[in-house]
Amino acid sequence: MNVDSSEIAAPFVKFDPNTWASFKHEDEKLTITENELQKFMAFNDKLSLEDVKKIYLPLSSLLRMYFISRHDRLSVIQKFLGFPMDSVPFIISISGSVSVGKTTTAKLLFELIKQWPCKPKVSLITTDGFLYPNAYLEEKMLLGKKGFPVSYDSKRLISFLLDLKEGKPNLKVPVYSHLTYDIVPDSYTIVDRPNVLIIEGVNVLQDATEYPEFRKRAFISDYIDYSIYVDAEEKYLMKWYIDRFLKLKDEAFHDPNCYFHKYANLPDENAASIAKLIWEAVNHSNLVENILPCRNRANLILKKGKDHHIEEVYLRK
Repeated sequence: MNVDSSEIAAPFVKFDPNTWASFKHEDEKLTITENELQKFMAFNDKLSLEDVKKIYLPLSSLLRMYFISRHDRLSVIQKFLGFPMDSVPFIISISGSVSVGKTTTAKLLFELIKQWPCKPKVSLITTDGFLYPNAYLEEKMLLGKKGFPVSYDSKRLISFLLDLKEGKPNLKVPVYSHLTYDIVPDSYTIVDRPNVLIIEGVNVLQDATEYPEFRKRAFISDYIDYSIYVDAEEKYLMKWYIDRFLKLKDEAFHDPNCYFHKYANLPDENAASIAKLIWEAVNHSNLVENILPCRNRANLILKKGKDHHIEEVYLRK
């Protein structure tokens, strides 16, 4: 069953790409080349320089305005208190379904934000690093729920965000391997007091609305300054997932260390059927139960069409 994700509720203002492009600040210049653009694209995603000009440069302008506003607000608080306060990072979240292209959006914004006139220090992480190891998920019989909220070490992730907001240095984020489909033991990314942190993941918009039994618990969304949701209809998401699965089958799956190595020599038709089953059993359920219900909580929604290009932008009023 496909989910019709076309209905985006108020309070949002809807823009087409041409109208949205007109909001770019004059000092937001496109310095990325076509070759550099290829480095930002996730596997099987599509992105053009025209997309960057029309969609992402205006978005970068908007984020910079929020960043400056937050800095000005901190200055007001310092003036009121009469003593300086440590600056805290501006946290941007990027969420959406599996295969929608969150990674491409995150990497591109990372590069554009680094080019702001103030030259901020920017870090990028994914929530994948806070998944429980496969051994733990197997022990708890949760491997089939990987990517669902229950599969994440939420306490560790919240602790990281709290330490980040408190200005603690050299914070460790576990590394996740998409080859082995598991946490890499004793391997970490270091996040050292950035001005801006981009956090990408399917689960970054959830709060106590979805989980009233945890109403007293902190959620990732409590720490986010600006949230972006990358959206597409499920029929496109599933197709992109299957297409990616088939491409990986001919490449990464041939590595003996790959979690999906057993599918490497399957005929395309069989592999596509398996990918569809995985989608329906795992990704569809996660989308319907946990991801899509949070969409209207975002500050901005980027709606993609069947060719991966963004066709509509929804800005929260």
